[in-house]
Amino acid sequence: MRLLVSGGGTGGHIYPALSVIERLKQVDPDLTVLYVGTERGLENKIVPAAGIQLKTIKIQGFKRSLSVENFKTISLFLKSIKDAKKIIRDFKPDVVLGTGGYVSGSVLYAAAKLHIPTVIHEQNSVVGITNKFLSHYVDEIAIAFEEARDQFPKGKVTMTGNPRAQQVADRVSDFSWSDLGLKDDVPTMLIFGGSQGAPKINKSVTEAVPTFNKSDYQVVFATGRKRYDTVMEQLKGVEVGENILIRPYINNMPNLLPKVDVIVGRAGATSIAEVTALGIPSILIPSPYVTANHQFKNAQALVDSNAAQMILEENLNGASLVKAADSLLQDDEKRKSMSVAAKKIGICDASDRLIAVMRKAEAKH
Repeated sequence: MRLLVSGGGTGGHIYPALSVIERLKQVDPDLTVLYVGTERGLENKIVPAAGIQLKTIKIQGFKRSLSVENFKTISLFLKSIKDAKKIIRDFKPDVVLGTGGYVSGSVLYAAAKLHIPTVIHEQNSVVGITNKFLSHYVDEIAIAFEEARDQFPKGKVTMTGNPRAQQVADRVSDFSWSDLGLKDDVPTMLIFGGSQGAPKINKSVTEAVPTFNKSDYQVVFATGRKRYDTVMEQLKGVEVGENILIRPYINNMPNLLPKVDVIVGRAGATSIAEVTALGIPSILIPSPYVTANHQFKNAQALVDSNAAQMILEENLNGASLVKAADSLLQDDEKRKSMSVAAKKIGICDASDRLIAVMRKAEAKH
């Protein structure tokens, strides 16, 4: 298969694409992949680091208010379609997969107009603007939340889950907490606010440290690279117990996750895919700064299935965090039932399902 993939801006659009590419390489030794993104998006670093060829086109998003910049956006969009068509003609893909972000709008639209098989993957429960636009042109639509189905045209939609789920579910972990100076026989909670960190989560953890010191469980806290120094400044003069580990970032997250008993973090699509695939009880703190409040809706889907707890950011502080953590880490049965509920939601063959949808799109042409 010759596969052209486009998705960018944030890791939530990029990592599912990389996950399905990884799986495709396992089942199709002749796979050739080209990734199309932007120079400004995270894909510019992540994709080449994964050993995948990247080409870029220039595009930007619309401003929500009336702005002269929107005229520039329209001009860039029209030019980007022309640029995308050239890339597509040169590469000659069998299928084009879009995973979201403005760049995929140009690429998938161009591919559809050139009558190339096209598939989009929507990671969230609330459909993004780009995928709503593309849904009228592409052959097939893959979703990760049932809540997204009715937001798309009928007849094109298949529930596949998020490919990141299969990637973490298939991985065999040889990780041990002793590698980080912790104990392997003590319940462990991971607190992770994303690669950049989340100020409100970080502040709540610093408030909770004196109480966590006395807990009979362990706490691993990833502050985010840019916020580590701020957190350590806030903890000046505060004792940090041996059961608490503070790091700027965790590089081997897929290896570490299977050993986590409870995870605290945002409710982005990738996080949801990981915790459900592995059956990890979670305390979700949806970011209020995302489009259409989609993280709240992602989290609510898990809460409704008794697979997670949720703390709204406005209600988050040291005390509410400790209360939620204690309710899970001091109750083995509650954790077990939440784990079972999470696994029921998880789709551990998500990449295989998405590959089947791509084959279905191919067969239409």
